[in-house]
Amino acid sequence: MTRTYKSINVTEEQQNFLKILDEYKIEIFSSKDLSSEIFQKYTDLEKILENLVHKKFIVRLENGKFCKANFNDENVIGCFLVPGGTISYWSALNKHALTEQFPNVLFIQSTKNKPDKTILGAKYKFIRVHPRNIAGILNQGYGNLQYRITDIEKTIIDCFDLPQYSGGYAELLRAFSQAKLNSTKLIECCTAINNIAITKRIGFLAELIDKNGTKNFVKYAQQMVNRKYNVFDPLGEDVGEFINEWKLRLNISRDDIMTICKKEY
Repeated sequence: MTRTYKSINVTEEQQNFLKILDEYKIEIFSSKDLSSEIFQKYTDLEKILENLVHKKFIVRLENGKFCKANFNDENVIGCFLVPGGTISYWSALNKHALTEQFPNVLFIQSTKNKPDKTILGAKYKFIRVHPRNIAGILNQGYGNLQYRITDIEKTIIDCFDLPQYSGGYAELLRAFSQAKLNSTKLIECCTAINNIAITKRIGFLAELIDKNGTKNFVKYAQQMVNRKYNVFDPLGEDVGEFINEWKLRLNISRDDIMTICKKEY
């Protein structure tokens, strides 16, 4: 139903603009979106936007990007702020119910550089990745309220790639142990990221805990093993048992890994 905007401060032209947003269910938009046919009758959209921002009917998220004043979906806003924006890392772990820890920042992956921002009380951290890393994307929501999120396999692999954005290595190991994983998707995502150290760590972990659904991935990972040793926890010290077949150094013991993985939320 189209709202009626009655105010001595809102002109008829501004009222009509707001009614169009309602009619087409537009909650969030950019200045470029206003070049479409439905807005062509307006001769000075910039002035309309400035006035509606001033009167608090719409909110300027950043230069050229706006949303309605009552719109506060941080998932949609975060992904809208950067081209190809995708919810990822710790935020995606939480949304896939693989961690009960709730990050106080929304992690957004993109191929573009963008400084971190706080908008409408929500904090956004933007992580730039190589275009080849873009894989395993799911679309959530509908219409103007769609946003992108990495699927479970890509989320896990991204967190192994940049564990500083995973909520902690122990949290990541638990998430891996509890996730329902598909070998084919794991292989596709590891191939996209092209990081042998990650592939070795995940392959070793899957084999150690006898992870369901990862048999083919373990075979793939074994074929990727190179001569260089890597520590199992890249954020930890270079100490511990050497695992020759995986060319890994366990700076977290097998027993500790198993204990972490068996712990439920």
